[in-house]
Amino acid sequence: MGGVIIVVLLILSIFAPFFSPHDYLEYSPDKSYRPPQKIRFVDAQGKFHWRPFVYDMKLDIDPMTYSRIYVEDTSKILSIRFFVRGWEYKIFGLRSNLHFFGVEEGSIHLLGTDRYGRDLLGRILLGGRISLTIAFFGAAVTVILGSIMGTVSGYYGGIVDMLVQRTIEVLQSFPQLPLWMALSASVPRTWTSLQVFISMMVIFSFLNWPTLAREVRGKILSLREQDFIAAIKEMGGSDSRVIFRHLLPNCLSHVIVVLTISIPELILMESVLSFLGLGIQPPMVSWGVLLQGAQRIEVIGLYPWVMAPCAFIVLAVLGFNFLGDGLRDAADPYSVKKS
Repeated sequence: MGGVIIVVLLILSIFAPFFSPHDYLEYSPDKSYRPPQKIRFVDAQGKFHWRPFVYDMKLDIDPMTYSRIYVEDTSKILSIRFFVRGWEYKIFGLRSNLHFFGVEEGSIHLLGTDRYGRDLLGRILLGGRISLTIAFFGAAVTVILGSIMGTVSGYYGGIVDMLVQRTIEVLQSFPQLPLWMALSASVPRTWTSLQVFISMMVIFSFLNWPTLAREVRGKILSLREQDFIAAIKEMGGSDSRVIFRHLLPNCLSHVIVVLTISIPELILMESVLSFLGLGIQPPMVSWGVLLQGAQRIEVIGLYPWVMAPCAFIVLAVLGFNFLGDGLRDAADPYSVKKS
């Protein structure tokens, strides 16, 4: 189940323009805070339609508060069609205007629009590219660096072990969230969005490895005293062969668990920092940047659909946790499956 969720999120993010019926970068002030349109099969007269449709939205004035509101125009049905032509985009260097779904006339916003009238669904899918990229890159560096440092520390011991462990203790002596916030705040505001994006990946990567390194060290300390390791050394096996062919594979299940835990942790951390304005900066889009529009309680009360990125964050976190459980059971020969 977790693997299916992750694959779906990856496909939606990579091919975001294809799944977005409207240009997510186009400003439309006349559609500001437009609510989500409901997919229907039965119209206001009770007639069933085989093809799904949505009602067009029209702007009106609330007679009590005199504020702008959108109401469904039940006289105008917008039939949803698949593989339609729309705005032009580019994926992997190829230009296209084909979209997974859309309407022939009018507009369709299944998750509503933001303050500037931009389609929220398309922006969430686009933001998934940044959030997932940071998480995958950070988790990969965490696993590689943590595994290497933990293995070297546990296998060689002595001065090497002391230096590595003292470095880990220094890094872990700082509260994690304030440390990440401080480093993120130190990024110059004059940097471009791309430079900030790269700096965020570096910060997330090199502050998340100490925990894994210490856990791998503990497992290496117990494994290096085993008889099969002594036998390999007596047969002339090199240190690199012992480490990469025998010690690290025996830590694989634990590394996989840490990897699948690190990815959702980094997604949450990026979202928190970007929400606070210390992470990814506009015009670059991530799930945390999209949540900046929900910082005020009155906005959430009037336009609750701006919280939609939270649903994708929750799905990603649950998906990686479920996937980690499955991979751990598959990689660990000592795991016991419960009936």
